[in-house]
Amino acid sequence: MGALAPLRNREFRLLWTGMTTSLIGNGILLVALAWQVYDLSGLPAAMSAVGVALSLPQVVTLLIGGVVSDRFDPRRVMLFSDLVRAAVMAALAALSITGAIQLWQIITLTAVYGAAAGFFGPAFDALVPQIVAEEDLVAANALDQFIRPAGMQIFGPMLGGAVIAIGGAGWAFAADAATFVISVACLLAMRRIAAPAVVADQGSAESLWTELREGIRYVRSHVWLWGTFLSATFTYLLFVGPTEVLLPYVVKTELGGSATALGLILTSGGLGAIVAAISVGWAGIPRRFMTFMYGTWAIATLAVAGYGLATATWQLAAACVLVNGLEAAGTVAWATAKQRLVPGRLLGRVSSVDWFVSTALLPLSYALAAPVASWIGVRNTLVGAGVLGAIVTFGFLFLPGMRAPEAPVPADEARVPVGAAA
Repeated sequence: MGALAPLRNREFRLLWTGMTTSLIGNGILLVALAWQVYDLSGLPAAMSAVGVALSLPQVVTLLIGGVVSDRFDPRRVMLFSDLVRAAVMAALAALSITGAIQLWQIITLTAVYGAAAGFFGPAFDALVPQIVAEEDLVAANALDQFIRPAGMQIFGPMLGGAVIAIGGAGWAFAADAATFVISVACLLAMRRIAAPAVVADQGSAESLWTELREGIRYVRSHVWLWGTFLSATFTYLLFVGPTEVLLPYVVKTELGGSATALGLILTSGGLGAIVAAISVGWAGIPRRFMTFMYGTWAIATLAVAGYGLATATWQLAAACVLVNGLEAAGTVAWATAKQRLVPGRLLGRVSSVDWFVSTALLPLSYALAAPVASWIGVRNTLVGAGVLGAIVTFGFLFLPGMRAPEAPVPADEARVPVGAAA
């Protein structure tokens, strides 16, 4: 079945279905949150504040989320995350529909949302290799990178733009809440996943901190892990805040576009990511997978400069295709490398360190986006973010030992290779 092979697995089908639905909700939120904030204030600084509120609590909870995912059934951790986020979206919907919503309420509720989201990513990374066969991991990760853009950047933004045009942002928040409820139902239908035997044998006496330090020690001993984490830290600092804060501003204020126009731009990026994910899923990952990852990520980051150079909606859409398509291709390789090279009992913790280090400076990125744009201009901020981000990303490939996992493994020590393509 090629790239669709993991869907033979009932548990993965349920996980994939729930993820699909909730990611569509996340795509709705991308448009609804930006439109609601700019309707209330009209200033990039307000969107920066919401971005900080969303990202900072998530960074704080990521590390403990990985330890919890290694200790307990990661499915239950994901359930907790989805339930909290459903409640937050329902509250935002009620406030917006009744006309009582204020900026401070959005900031407070998105902070709760971000804290709950910090548990979801590490739990998902830990769950997939527990329910998917080794030979299907590349295809499973390709499907993951297929559904993320499909939900967050195609169907979600399109639906969000339509709902906002008809009923306003409040009903878009309500639709997002409903998608989390569906995801919860799918997770409840899955069979319970036992905690890894290694962790269970250690008993409850071992502290969360001790387990976390074990994961950190493992990361520190592998350049390809900590180097990639740090690369993402500085790259995200440079381009995520400017993109999330200023792209809606360019569409709404400078080009006079609508929520539908923003949705279509994000949809274009989603299509690019889908094509890239399907291509990697079918063709496999090159054996020089670290070089492949960094090359695609560097070009994707450089394409962010296109947001600052664009003078029409179609040009923003073209840049979005490059940004998201190339990022997705590299991410399939990265997720597969972690799942195949990191011991299963440590995967949740290593993934949480990945998420934590990679996103540690996101609050600062959001906080700086508005003042830097006021200083040098919105367009120059986006161009600078893309160029500097690309240089930083590609530079990390040349750390001593970064490409060591690409070296052939002796036959008597060989493991399943990360990539099958030449």
